[in-house]
Amino acid sequence: MRIERGKVVSLSYELRDRDGQPLEDDGAQMAYLHGYGGIFPKVEEALQGKDVGAEAALTLEPLDAFGEYDAELLRVEPRDRFPETLEVGMRFEGVPGESEEEGQIYTVTDIAAQVWIQCKGVGFTVIYTAIVTFIILKVLDAVMGLRVTEEEEREGLDISSHGESAYRI
Repeated sequence: MRIERGKVVSLSYELRDRDGQPLEDDGAQMAYLHGYGGIFPKVEEALQGKDVGAEAALTLEPLDAFGEYDAELLRVEPRDRFPETLEVGMRFEGVPGESEEEGQIYTVTDIAAQVWIQCKGVGFTVIYTAIVTFIILKVLDAVMGLRVTEEEEREGLDISSHGESAYRI
């Protein structure tokens, strides 16, 4: 039997992060109705037409899983809207006393920790860029040189490089 639109598909899957660490317990399973958007489109596309027992390995980028980032969906809520016991990393689906809206999920974050993570990212990027630029410049210098010789500088670049004189004095 092939996987096609309108078929109920049962999956056993492994979910791992970028470093290969498991995100769910072994033996995770799920079922969905194929062809109706009940699972990530990239997964549905990879399974289309496969036979029972087929295996697939996929990598989902954030865009594949969650779509385009929309800053309008980010909300900062006052502390008093949440339960007394609150720790960084906790997640809530909706807030007690709030009407049911379209599946809002709240994640408790520590803004100072987030800023520190971003600063480390910027620092890493600056250092990485400096090192790569240095290596590229060293290779170019060894292959073709980065400057003209001192003699060509004294003579003038118009004459030494182009055989022309800019001014006749």
